[in-house]
Amino acid sequence: MRKTESPLTSTTRMRLDKWLWAARFYKTRALAAENIQSGHVSVNGASAKNSKEIGPGDRIQLRQGQVSKTVIVQGISHQRGPAPVAQQLYVETAESIAEREALAQQRRLAPEPALAIAQGRPTKRDRRQLQDARQTPDWDQRWSASWHD
Repeated sequence: MRKTESPLTSTTRMRLDKWLWAARFYKTRALAAENIQSGHVSVNGASAKNSKEIGPGDRIQLRQGQVSKTVIVQGISHQRGPAPVAQQLYVETAESIAEREALAQQRRLAPEPALAIAQGRPTKRDRRQLQDARQTPDWDQRWSASWHD
């Protein structure tokens, strides 16, 4: 590439997996292809294959972990460049940004899972009491799950 050329080329179409890699949604092209095949990526509302040709104006919905994003393709780049250049390849929709922020807010306000445990791990005293209870003669009869009781 010459210094005067822009990494955003005038070519109008490109493979979906290459574009996702060049736009830095996935670290490797193989990861992009794997997510496309598993159904985490759709183009213009339809499921897509790795070789799906995309161009400017196409709407791509993708899911990375729990985060869903909807982006509109603005440009095509045949090489993976720095992040500021990759961000010029797409624009995220306002609905997608609002949904991500709402999900992030919900995660921040969610209670700590460890606080839901009322008693926590049994203490040494609790374990001894349980062991003593198991040694009583009617322990097996009380907790039997046999069908002929």
